[in-house]
Amino acid sequence: MASTKATASRGGKRKAAAAPIKVSVEDLQSYYRDMLLIRRFEEKAGQMYGMGLIGGFCHLYIGQEAVVVGVQAAMGPLDTVLTSYRDHAHMLACGMDPKGVMAELTGRSGGYSKGKGGSMHMFSREERFFGGHGIVGAQVPLGTGFAFAHRYLEEDAVSITYLGDGALNQGQVYESFNMAALWSLPAVYVIENNKYGMGTSIERSSAKSTELYNRGQAYGIPGIQVDGMDVLAVREAAEKALGHARSGKGPFIMEMLTYRYRGHSMSDPAKYRSKEEVQKVRQERDPIERLRGIMIERKVMDEDRLKALDKEVKAIVSEAADFAQTSPEPDPSELYTDVYV
Repeated sequence: MASTKATASRGGKRKAAAAPIKVSVEDLQSYYRDMLLIRRFEEKAGQMYGMGLIGGFCHLYIGQEAVVVGVQAAMGPLDTVLTSYRDHAHMLACGMDPKGVMAELTGRSGGYSKGKGGSMHMFSREERFFGGHGIVGAQVPLGTGFAFAHRYLEEDAVSITYLGDGALNQGQVYESFNMAALWSLPAVYVIENNKYGMGTSIERSSAKSTELYNRGQAYGIPGIQVDGMDVLAVREAAEKALGHARSGKGPFIMEMLTYRYRGHSMSDPAKYRSKEEVQKVRQERDPIERLRGIMIERKVMDEDRLKALDKEVKAIVSEAADFAQTSPEPDPSELYTDVYV
């Protein structure tokens, strides 16, 4: 079934095949629906950006859906999530309402930040999602702070912080690793290695680019490298990582080998890679198509039910887009609210 690619222990690198996880029919259907919702939502957001309905920056997650859905499947009810600006998928995976997310993208009062945050700056205390951060790497020390709070308050919770391969070389990331290891904090750092930090390939920007999961070795932080295009492999690895952190053993690093089909943001034509490269990944590794194949093979869902589900998801996204366009713009007085608290 699912398998992780490689792991690194505190004593160094080792290869290991993980035991397969048990996945119910309901799990498979849930993962497929969640990934499909993210894909259709992001496609619609891209369309609305092209129509001028979304302003500012907009970073799409198309291709990476298995990462956030697989990690979310392993999380507990009190666990917290922080991520960077490629964040719409993380919000949806946490259970945030697509209407509120899309309304925020269009800068409307019905959005999660009342239209004041836009794509990169929304959160939900109820769903334990704490941003959406526009500064590269800035979410890592914040996520570490949440891990400290979980331990200080004696909560049964883990702080999950997502970061891209481009953010990994930031100094604040290693300061965070050091503190998390020093205090054995319940922190899991998920490196979404989509091969390109903006327009620079990972091979050109990072030493030992095939072993990013080893970046915590100096602090004794174990890591694991995972096929981030396989939602079952992600869930299996996430259960291991979260179990490690939750049991008091300290932080854990997960490197997800994934791929984004679009440019860094909507304004990026992505000329630094060939169309053939993108197409090859789509055809051979697409996370949604891979799970679709598994479900058809196991007779979990047939083509008719899959088409019906797609129609259902598109209706949800269409409703969110309509809500985003009809929701009123924020009152000017909102400029003076929520400045600090």
